[in-house]
Amino acid sequence: MADAGPQALCAREPRVPAERLVAEMVPPPRFDSVRFDTYNPDPAQPSQSEAVTVLSGFAAGLGGAHASGAGKRRWFSKKPAPAAGPRGVYLDGGYGVGKTHLLASLWHATPAEPALKAFGTFVELTNLVGALGFQQTVQTLGGHRLLCIDEFELDDPGDTVLVSSLLSRLVEQGVALAATSNTLPGKLGEGRFAAADFLREIQGLSAHFRPLRIDGQDYRHRGLPEAPAPFSDEQVAKAAYATEGASLDDFPGLLEHLARVHPSRYGALTDGITAVCLTDVGPVPDQSTALRLVVLADRLYDREVPVLASGVPFDKLFSEEMLNGGYRKKYFRAISRLTALARDAKPLVSQ
Repeated sequence: MADAGPQALCAREPRVPAERLVAEMVPPPRFDSVRFDTYNPDPAQPSQSEAVTVLSGFAAGLGGAHASGAGKRRWFSKKPAPAAGPRGVYLDGGYGVGKTHLLASLWHATPAEPALKAFGTFVELTNLVGALGFQQTVQTLGGHRLLCIDEFELDDPGDTVLVSSLLSRLVEQGVALAATSNTLPGKLGEGRFAAADFLREIQGLSAHFRPLRIDGQDYRHRGLPEAPAPFSDEQVAKAAYATEGASLDDFPGLLEHLARVHPSRYGALTDGITAVCLTDVGPVPDQSTALRLVVLADRLYDREVPVLASGVPFDKLFSEEMLNGGYRKKYFRAISRLTALARDAKPLVSQ
């Protein structure tokens, strides 16, 4: 048994200083060791191999001096003419085709010290602007060689305008850009490819991006067994007490707690947690709660924290109305990621 009982996420009230938001703009732990040569293209999807080739060349092209100079040297550097061709790339594909793997690989492959590269989700970037202010964020990121933005939130018009304005300023200072995005509300169809939406919503920035479509099925379930069925409350609690660093929470209570914690702090909410154990998992009651759960699922997946649960299977979390609505891509991504984490948690029951 663990030396002490499990922790409770519901008992945590994390505070995240602005300095941490800046320092954490690097690929998350799950993607810390990924590289282009660890990406496994599906032979049936040639666009995946093409993406590796294109992005490798894009990274190599960023090896020169910063377009406006870098750091403290900029004040005496003569600003050169803008580089020819797009200074940005947009990875266009469905959930689970490896966009984040490729985005992180681009960050790692770009020949610049980590302090001159930034990687974060759209939500993390908007949180940075909120913490530092617009002008300070421009100054903080303006000397960077590359900014990677995962899951650009096209479904929030206000934040889209804010971040588009920020990116325009950064492009003026020579920062190269790379992004992925979700699907706009009301864009049902495939619910997968969003390049036209992305380029339209960022308006004046569209000329700076080359869309790169990546076809394929969700790799997290390609050739893998189905996710394990939920366990009993007793099994989940026993595993939580037997696992050092695990948390144990009632799912309805956790959903209520998430409403009191800003999504920018969901990563800090899981600091030091080795496994998340949840009892009484059930359908999410409304869309606001569902979107908060999506953010938590992303943070847990990034940090490779297994999730052991009792109650309903994770593919029953969201209603049919939600899965057919404008945020369907987010919900399917959350199901995909939670399923992968449930598979990771299965060995905890046998401990």
